[in-house]
Amino acid sequence: MPLRARTRTLAVAATATALAATGLALPLATNATAAPSPATLTSDFDGDGYDDLFVGVPNGSVGGKAKAGYVSVVFGGENGPGPHSVRRITQATVEVPGTPESGDRFGGSVTAAHVDDDKYADLVIGAPGEDIDDKADAGSVTVLYGTGDGFALANTAARGAKAGDVYGNSLVAADFTGDTDVDLAIGGKDKVVANFNPLAADTQPLMADRMGGRAPVMTTGDFDTDGLPDLALAYYTKNQPYTQSHLRLYGWNKDEGSMANFWNNSNGAANALVSGDFNGDNYDDLAVGNCREIADENIDDPCGPEELTKGGGIHIRFGGPNGSFGWEQQTFNQDTAGVPGVAETGDGFGDTLTAADIDADGHDDLIAGAPGEAIGSAAKAGSITVLKGGEMGLLDPAGAANPGVAAYQQNSPDILGVAQAGDLFGGALAFADHNGDGVPDLSVAAPGENASSGGVWNLPGAKAGGSVVTPNSLGLPASLDPWAYGAVLGK
Repeated sequence: MPLRARTRTLAVAATATALAATGLALPLATNATAAPSPATLTSDFDGDGYDDLFVGVPNGSVGGKAKAGYVSVVFGGENGPGPHSVRRITQATVEVPGTPESGDRFGGSVTAAHVDDDKYADLVIGAPGEDIDDKADAGSVTVLYGTGDGFALANTAARGAKAGDVYGNSLVAADFTGDTDVDLAIGGKDKVVANFNPLAADTQPLMADRMGGRAPVMTTGDFDTDGLPDLALAYYTKNQPYTQSHLRLYGWNKDEGSMANFWNNSNGAANALVSGDFNGDNYDDLAVGNCREIADENIDDPCGPEELTKGGGIHIRFGGPNGSFGWEQQTFNQDTAGVPGVAETGDGFGDTLTAADIDADGHDDLIAGAPGEAIGSAAKAGSITVLKGGEMGLLDPAGAANPGVAAYQQNSPDILGVAQAGDLFGGALAFADHNGDGVPDLSVAAPGENASSGGVWNLPGAKAGGSVVTPNSLGLPASLDPWAYGAVLGK
């Protein structure tokens, strides 16, 4: 479930070192107020009480090997990520299986989970370009275990069975079976497999279908109200050899001992998925980002009214009692009353999503990225929108966005930097408690920043202010390809 925390105003946590390296200006600090309630730590790899920022850098060079890839771990602390220690994890790291090779794309997907049941979060890393024996791009998944000094042992959790499987194209972790142990859903090419024992490379098929070479979009939530997390899966293909798009839900079937498909919605493609309780009824809802029709038929109105898909529509399917998922729906875009901006082709509103109850009112809030948004004459500079949950979800009875909506981009007051063409601000989003105050902090990536060098902005409490980390501020080694730092943001 997303973090829930009490909102308050935060002091700025930028450092002189980071600012000097990035050339970004320092925003004005504000005064902190009362201490918030604690939040659940999900990515605290060293057990110090602070969530850590972790970023996959599959384009990174390692030992002169182009796109061998690595993971950048920026440890949290009272000043947020950046001023504290940093760790670069590669396949040359002592604990990690394998060897850095060109095109491995280690860090192509990353997630955090408590695999071994201790207090330290563990890092799960996909390498979709990994060659296994003579099988090119079979792909692999590695689990690296957290310890008091950062990380310790590692093991391989998945290996592609044949050339081109690209295991590790995408990842999610949850206890799907209810045995208290973490399980993995692993996206590959035209398939998804599951590992119900990440301590070993033991996978079994979950779903196979054409995906047009794209990584499947996945998230988790309890959509059938059986007390276990389910897998939400979206994918689409065009003209290979037919056009199709699907949103599917899978849950654990105890009788079959496997994941079973229990809900489908066809013809609507999605670029992002996130679960949250947006109407506060204690049932998980599903937000579908940049939902639009791909197939020619519209059998079940998969993305809501067609006019609301312009520029990127966000479609909400609400959970309900007795597994009555999806009957209640909401759809909106940047032409919806109360939503900042104007719906324009190419904005990509909803291309990225994340959710948390940032004001602790019992309703999860939704943050939507629009990395294709033009800011003035700067094409694809990007923006994000913070949408507030309420009794009816993200919209009020009149169909307008709830009060309290906020939009940010790099020309906003107290947001570091300047909006420039191709920055793609909002290109990835995540929530974690990096400064240990119990309030969820929003990470916003701009992978196109500085000629695709990239960067990640930390917005405490999802408000303007905070700090930014970039490859230069972290002292990362030069790469043969643009880093696009933040394009793969861990959650």
